[in-house]
Amino acid sequence: MLAELLRLLPPEPAHGCALALARLAPPRPVRERPRLTTSLAGLALPHPVGLAAGFDKNALAFAGLLRLGFAFVEVGTVTPRPQPGNPPPRLFRLVEDRALINRMGFNNEGLEAVAARLARRDRGRGVVGANLGVNRDSPDPLADYLLGVEKLARLADYLVVNVSSPNTPGLREWQRPERLAPLLGALARARDACAGPGRKPPLLLKIAPDLDERAEAELVEVALETRIDGLVVANTTTARPPSLRSPHRSEAGGLSGDPLFAPSTAALRRVAARTRGRLALLGVGGIDSAERAYAKIRAGARAVQLYTGLVYEGPGLVRRILDGLERLLDRDGFANLADAVGADLETPDG
Repeated sequence: MLAELLRLLPPEPAHGCALALARLAPPRPVRERPRLTTSLAGLALPHPVGLAAGFDKNALAFAGLLRLGFAFVEVGTVTPRPQPGNPPPRLFRLVEDRALINRMGFNNEGLEAVAARLARRDRGRGVVGANLGVNRDSPDPLADYLLGVEKLARLADYLVVNVSSPNTPGLREWQRPERLAPLLGALARARDACAGPGRKPPLLLKIAPDLDERAEAELVEVALETRIDGLVVANTTTARPPSLRSPHRSEAGGLSGDPLFAPSTAALRRVAARTRGRLALLGVGGIDSAERAYAKIRAGARAVQLYTGLVYEGPGLVRRILDGLERLLDRDGFANLADAVGADLETPDG
């Protein structure tokens, strides 16, 4: 019902209302689900369902979102300096396709504001990650990423390097091996130097679903060589499948939701086959049901993130996914979620 009411508003005002409502979410009894516990790069999670970056860009509502039942919330993307993003309209519902197109352009209040809010959080109440980006007019993107790590390594439970948004010109060029390797190496060293005693927040890389298989394989090798902790697979896509029916289908920006499910899951499966457990994998893209979350897990993800599915299904989607995951584990004879991770990957012999 809430999702239907919010869809009566234009997309960006509806998002603002949803964010305000999330901040007011009351505490709810938490049903423990021991079969669904998981870990992501050493972070213990009560279940695998988290919220992707982009919803709570400015770290305003993460506490309320955790109270709504998410196991973890990723804030951002945050840039060193505040920036307004691209001019509106910049967010479009493709209702016929159960999808969104966004060209927000990293609109956010900047590192200082986000760091101040994260510094005030109760660290005992849920896992909060931070997604790091660069300012559109930055003369030195590497310095932007380094500043993000320096500011948030002590405040966030994990860090995600976003080099895959299609809405900042030139950003995806950082996925090329000759640029990515020195970037990740520098960020890993900065993370190690800035983290507090006894804690080192995992460093993950968010990748695009539009890489060809050779570029994808090269990226995975860089991730393994630089010894980051994991990959987020995947960001929005610039592809426009011919099946799209919405009149907004030709808008510029990143496409998410139902049309992203198949390509992002195929990318996840390829990455999982290449990494073989050496990197933590977080599955994103087109999840709007327990069956789709489970498909990501069977493809190699230890946890998943929602975004567009919430627009069409509402916040009750989290509980429905968790209930459904328990049924699917029963159906397939798995004692717990960990047993299902990567179940669809080929064995080494074939």
